[in-house]
Amino acid sequence: MKSHRKELWFEIPSRRAFVNITPSVDEVLRESGVKEGLILVNAMHITASVFINDDERGLHHDYEKWLEQLAPHEPISQYQHNRTGEDNGDAHLKRQVMGREVVVAVTGGKLDFGPWEQIFYGEFDGGRRKRVLVKVIGE
Repeated sequence: MKSHRKELWFEIPSRRAFVNITPSVDEVLRESGVKEGLILVNAMHITASVFINDDERGLHHDYEKWLEQLAPHEPISQYQHNRTGEDNGDAHLKRQVMGREVVVAVTGGKLDFGPWEQIFYGEFDGGRRKRVLVKVIGE
């Protein structure tokens, strides 16, 4: 069985963003040479997410609005976590809702997606460098 590991790095200047990382994950898969197996993609930071959904601007706007209703950034005093001097309590909660990682089947050397599926990096506390781990295993 083959194994291939690569880190993707992001520095999102805005506080929140959704970035389609499917092309980057595809490139890692090609580098691995794996034709049949699994690929794990996970955010290595507790205020970022990796998830699968449609690459549609309206949906991303809806996510932003929904997440801000669930865990509004302000007032920052509403979060116990922020009493440590941080201001990102909301980002931890948003990450929890959107998820840490995805696993996708690899079939015939390609990501085995359903219709419209794409892989996204979700940033909820931007302004610093963060990474995503991509791990491919298979034959």
